[in-house]
Amino acid sequence: MTEDRTYLPVADSKAPYFVGIDLGGTGVKFGVVDDLGRTLAWHKIPTEVERGPKDASLRIGKAVKDVIVLAGLQHDQIARVGLASAGTMDIPKGMLIEPGNLPGWENFAIRKAVSDACGLSVTFANDAAAAAYGEYWLGSGRDSKSLLLLTLGTGVGCGIIIDGRSLDGVNSHGAESGHIIVNPSDDARWCNCKQRGHLEAYASATGVTRRTQEMLDANLPSSLNERLKDGADLTTLMIAEEAEEGDELSHEVILDTARWLGIGIVTLIHTIDPACVLLGGAMTFGGNESELGREFLARVKQEIDDRAFAVLAKRLRLDFASLGGDAGYFGAAGLAREEFMTL
Repeated sequence: MTEDRTYLPVADSKAPYFVGIDLGGTGVKFGVVDDLGRTLAWHKIPTEVERGPKDASLRIGKAVKDVIVLAGLQHDQIARVGLASAGTMDIPKGMLIEPGNLPGWENFAIRKAVSDACGLSVTFANDAAAAAYGEYWLGSGRDSKSLLLLTLGTGVGCGIIIDGRSLDGVNSHGAESGHIIVNPSDDARWCNCKQRGHLEAYASATGVTRRTQEMLDANLPSSLNERLKDGADLTTLMIAEEAEEGDELSHEVILDTARWLGIGIVTLIHTIDPACVLLGGAMTFGGNESELGREFLARVKQEIDDRAFAVLAKRLRLDFASLGGDAGYFGAAGLAREEFMTL
């Protein structure tokens, strides 16, 4: 989606308009969308975390004003702004609590700071929830009344949308599904959060590379060894490339990851009963465009079919997300639109 982004002329758009902001550890993305979710303008600035949250909020406010101009709109034509960020947060208070990718930004009232800087009302959201809403509104889940999005990367993020509402929870920790327990044994793998047996320990890129390295350390044969001898770093992309070239170890790790992911999804669909489960993030092994990605998805589905209630497994739609890196700003704008419509 990011690579073929197109912009809608104002003359062809439908008011009201919204700005979506996707705040990341290295960059901040901005998009102006109309009432149908069509993009009028896009912009990006570096986060520059080390300059602190107050400085960033001022620069984000200026960038909001800049992208509104790029869209050909006036400031007062923007109904609301949506701001999505990672990390633990207090959504009702608009505060970042402990954002791991934004060190030094702890306990900062970012919603008010950005609102003051741009002069517009701001809706605050978790970045995974925003990505999920983007897929629900405009992406692979647009024909579903409810969905669950799992983002597979360094960790496992999750967003849950039910009837147009993000499931945030009373403590703003709803949908932390990367931390459901899939292995309760005392020797289960350690998660990135320092607890054992969580889905993230098995289905994240971190978990995949750790398991692969352990197998290589056990002297199991793999074409990965030749690439590592040349000084390359072990990554999930490298593992996927070698799997596609026929490396059995790499292929085994990827399908084992799909098995663990399927186990986690079974718990989630028994709890939530969503119409659709989507897989996104950087680690989708090529998605629907790749034979390996399709095989990965099929293995996840097999695990669901084997373990879930038959009616849930049969009716569930399992697919890859489609908005890529744009899901965050689309969803942030969409959640702002949702709040605007309820005011």
